[in-house]
Amino acid sequence: MHANTDTDTGADTGSGAVVPGGLIPGARPGGGGTGPGARVAPPRVLTVAGSDSGGGAGIQADLKTMLALGTHGMSVITAITAQNSLGVQGVWELPEEAVRAQYRSVVDDIGVQAVKTGMLASARLVETVAALLADVAAPVVVDPVGVSKHGDSLLAESALDAVRGVLLPLATVATPNLDEVTQLTGIVVDDEEGMRRAAGAILEYGPRWALIKGGHLAGDAVDLLTDGTAEHWLRAPRHDNRHTHGTGCTLASAIAAGLAKGLGVPEAVAAAKTYVTAAILAGFPLGGGVGPVHHGVTLP
Repeated sequence: MHANTDTDTGADTGSGAVVPGGLIPGARPGGGGTGPGARVAPPRVLTVAGSDSGGGAGIQADLKTMLALGTHGMSVITAITAQNSLGVQGVWELPEEAVRAQYRSVVDDIGVQAVKTGMLASARLVETVAALLADVAAPVVVDPVGVSKHGDSLLAESALDAVRGVLLPLATVATPNLDEVTQLTGIVVDDEEGMRRAAGAILEYGPRWALIKGGHLAGDAVDLLTDGTAEHWLRAPRHDNRHTHGTGCTLASAIAAGLAKGLGVPEAVAAAKTYVTAAILAGFPLGGGVGPVHHGVTLP
């Protein structure tokens, strides 16, 4: 039996949706040291993803989201894209040794409280990142990025087996959209029952939770979060705004920020949904194509 909850995330921010970080409660801004006024770092979140030169998605969207939600964002860049509001004009993968060096530099010194993965481009990079994450104790949010907002491929077909076999088993939460569900499972989703089937198929690859994003369906923007037992349906009004570049990256990063702050998975996902819904409503035109969501949006 499924424990089914249906959440409207269109207005109420919910408990812990956005909290400022930086100081221990009651502490005063001050210098270094460990006294009552000592500065304390906010929760630390690492994004492992590609760079979007236009600033709407990828590493750039991740870091903006992490800052907006009161966490300290850090990055491991896996690929560089030449990208703007019209599409992706070029992709250049980084060498495995560059990815490993960035990761070790951050994790061995600063440490992480949550990790988000995005564009990994190729089987060799998926396998490299999975090997690095195998020993991490922090929660991992896997956004299995397959195509850009404009339909440009961001993941080689040959990498799908690696995503299924070595990356998804490491995920605390996997966040595929409907196109990525089809890429990974072969299931074509056209209704909410199809989302339930898709979630079951994704969970078979090993993540603890699957978040199936139904934003491409007609009607309200509905997502399904499940661990195979509990179901959480998250609904929000669909806003009439075409400027939605970076939505998936932003949602996954917002979930990671919530997990880094100690929220449980359902709470972190609900808070992230509220933030992304507001960011979509405030999305703005940029260039000659699809503009980004507004990462600096003020929540009600």
